[in-house]
Amino acid sequence: MKELSLNILDIAQNSVKAKAKNILIRLTETAETLTLLIEDNGCGMSKEMVENVINPFCTTRTTRKVGLGIPLLKLAAEQTGGSVKIESVSEQDNPENCGTKVTAVFFKNHLDFTPLGDIVSTVTALIQGSPDIDWRYEHHLEGGTVELDTLELREILGDVPLDTYEVIKWIEAYLNEGYGSIK
Repeated sequence: MKELSLNILDIAQNSVKAKAKNILIRLTETAETLTLLIEDNGCGMSKEMVENVINPFCTTRTTRKVGLGIPLLKLAAEQTGGSVKIESVSEQDNPENCGTKVTAVFFKNHLDFTPLGDIVSTVTALIQGSPDIDWRYEHHLEGGTVELDTLELREILGDVPLDTYEVIKWIEAYLNEGYGSIK
């Protein structure tokens, strides 16, 4: 993929398909690294699935026989000298505390580092596409933090759905303003 934000979109969509109610997307940047964390409380994966999920021919989809999301993320990270770690607890093993955590580390100074891309559009698309999920987005940079929590938005908005045009446009402007204020 040409942008890491597209990898984030794909991995977060896996969390949506896993029936997660809470999804955290956290980016932590230093001068040298970008660490991506996507954590959910969905149905999780068995130990066998976690071991096989990096194989492009391992997928839960019935419409095609390949699943490239995790393998492409792993490739993008490893090409920079980084890594991907996947932790998951399946609903069968622990119904009260199940979910998946994907952590990827990228070295930004490497020639093969894929740029982050349009993360604001990715976050707004995820919220618009799955407005009933509680999304938490954090991007920690050396100059400050950009964050958004849809739980806080729900408290303010009351019965107004998050996928309302005006709310989505506000989210987009809010995130852009946050990035604009970081030097």
